[in-house]
Order: sequence, then C-alpha cells, then structure tokens
Amino acid sequence: MKLSPVADPNRGATRFSDIIYEKIVGMIADGNFPVNERLPPESKLAVMFGASRPVVREALERLRVDGLVVSRKGSGSYVRQRPDASMLKMVPVGSLADVQRFFEFRAGLEAEAAELAARNWQPADKERITAALSAIEQCLRDGKLGAEEDQALHDAIAMATGNQFHITVREWFRPHFAIGHSVTRSLSLKRTPEQIRSVQDEHAVIVAAIFARNEAEAHDAMKRHILNARARMFQGV
Repeated sequence: MKLSPVADPNRGATRFSDIIYEKIVGMIADGNFPVNERLPPESKLAVMFGASRPVVREALERLRVDGLVVSRKGSGSYVRQRPDASMLKMVPVGSLADVQRFFEFRAGLEAEAAELAARNWQPADKERITAALSAIEQCLRDGKLGAEEDQALHDAIAMATGNQFHITVREWFRPHFAIGHSVTRSLSLKRTPEQIRSVQDEHAVIVAAIFARNEAEAHDAMKRHILNARARMFQGV
C-alpha cells in the first residue's frame, strides 16, 4: 500500500530527502548509528547516500522534528532514540515520511472533529462512540490488535460532528488512516501493560470530553492523542 505524495514544485528534491530520511531511520533502528553517538557529518552522509548536502540537511531536520536525533551546537547531530526495527517493515517502502506527515495532518483534522462532535453529538452518536470504545477495551482484554476497532472509534467521532466532510475525508484517505492505526496498534502490543493502558486512557479522556460537551478539552485531548501516536511510532529499544 503506497501512499501517494502530494504534488509539490520541489517534489524531486523533497522526495529524495524522504528516501535519505528513511535510510537513516533504518540505520538507527539496526544499531548502525547507536543511541547517544554522533552521526557522521553532513558531508560524509552526502557521499554515503549519493546526495547533495541540502538534501541531507533536510532529512536531518526531519529527524530532529521527529525526535530521533538532537543537534548539539558546534558538535553535530546525535542519535536520541532507537525505534523498533519492526516498525519499518509495517510501512510501505519509501513512505515513512509520508506516514509521519499524515499524522501531522490528522492532528489538526481530528482535533477539529472532536471539538465539533462535542458540540453536535446526538444519542445515536453516543451509542456508536460508546460501543467503539468498549470494542477496543475488549481487544485489550483479549490481547488482540484492535486496529479496526480503533479506526471505528475515530470514524464514530467523525460521524458525530454532523459535518459530512469529516466523514468524506476519512473515506478518501482510508488507506492512510488504516496504516497509521495498524502500525501504532501493532507496536503497542510490544509495550508494557501500563503503556498499552495509557493509549486507551487517552481515548477515554477524549470520549469523556465529547460527552460532557467540553469542546476545548475534546479538541486538545484528541490533538494530544494523535501527536502521541505519532511519537509512539519511534519509541523502541
């Protein structure tokens, strides 16, 4: 399942930086670039990957944004954390940067959906949301993945907005949403029980705010949840 890149006048350079970005993530995950160790300088990375220094610089900036590397003034870039290597096997080759960008898109979109849901939900919406939250809880008890159930909860919240465009967008980008839910749920199964529970607790906070018609808290809770899910992709060993 390949994510389609958004048209961009600088697409060639941007896409090449995405490839470099994914290669460096892979080398960090494999331990070739160890945690707390300095990455090779830009010039050496450029030679290593057959890329220009601006392209490498763009890839490194993305790695910093995603919390995988940190810059130390006058010293270079250092590996901050090592993601689970299995994460790369769950994402279509060449699409990791797109998956991360889609999380950024979701953070705004779904926060607005939660806010609207808090304002507009009807009894039927409450039933759907409650049932979806319970289905995820059952998956936790059974040790199941729960990716479809997770997606169903977010679908139910979109329906509760009363705005058909939130529903339509989820249909348009359903494969993209599915990848995000599948990867984060798959990785969560490797976490501690407390970490697994924390994800469901985030859902519960969102739902409680929606049912209380607390629009601001529903917005903020959903945004935190999506950004946390994005960060959890890179939590590893």
